[in-house]
Amino acid sequence: MRKNGLVAFFVLAAVAIMFCPLRVLAESDQKEAETNLAEQTQNPVAKLISVPFQNNFNFGIGPNNVTQWVLNVQPVIPISLGPDWNLITRTIIPIINQPSPAPGIHSAFGLGDINPTLFLSPAGSSEFIWGVGPTFTLPTATDSMLGSGKWSAGPAAVALTMQQPWVVGVPANTQWSFAGWSDKYVTQTLVQPFVNYNFEKGLYLVSSPIITCNWEADGGNRWTVPLGGGVGKIFHVGKLPINNPTPGVLQRGHTGQRPGLAAPLPSPVAVPEVIIGLICCRETHENVTQAAF
Repeated sequence: MRKNGLVAFFVLAAVAIMFCPLRVLAESDQKEAETNLAEQTQNPVAKLISVPFQNNFNFGIGPNNVTQWVLNVQPVIPISLGPDWNLITRTIIPIINQPSPAPGIHSAFGLGDINPTLFLSPAGSSEFIWGVGPTFTLPTATDSMLGSGKWSAGPAAVALTMQQPWVVGVPANTQWSFAGWSDKYVTQTLVQPFVNYNFEKGLYLVSSPIITCNWEADGGNRWTVPLGGGVGKIFHVGKLPINNPTPGVLQRGHTGQRPGLAAPLPSPVAVPEVIIGLICCRETHENVTQAAF
């Protein structure tokens, strides 16, 4: 009996020694997969279906010093055009609560102007990635306070590099109005440089300020140039990966209009901005973590 017990002990010890490296390897692979998935969610033209929900709080608007809330629902859907090219559709659907910013101006809540963008991007790129295409603003606002009242269009482009642990890039677009019922012409530019530093287990640091320019405003009120950053983490609910970035407070920017978010305000205002968000994503193929705003 004692001999059999010793044999069983050595057998169990051998099995444990055999499978221990496999467990460590599996944990290492899982950490790497989560990090790679985090990098994919940071790539605006990745072959990855995602539905970001971005909350924006704009403080101190108008003489009434009100806070505007904007929920941007931003579905990203890739379409394969063969082995060499992908078409990435990226749409911003704003839902806005705009309290009365000044006496005599009504408050409003509802849908803002929808902004779809199409990026044509080469498939298979891993280090330097780019995409180009058109962007549009549709006058879908349910209230005149929530939109520009103009049909607008223009070119859009994105370029980024993925050099572990860094993901760095910038999307940009410029739009001009060409139709609509508003009597004000719209010329606006948006640039959103982003810098991500990825750690293990899907944890990362991020800075992604949204820089806007209203070319029709006075020279000193054209640009809004925010600064800030935050931290994010990939986690899973069942098999669904969830990306939960928590950026910090951005700086105060001066603008006479929030391009794509709301109608012109009665006067240029200082608008500090806080952004929090939740991104749900689903792989469009089995091994998205090995693939290529």
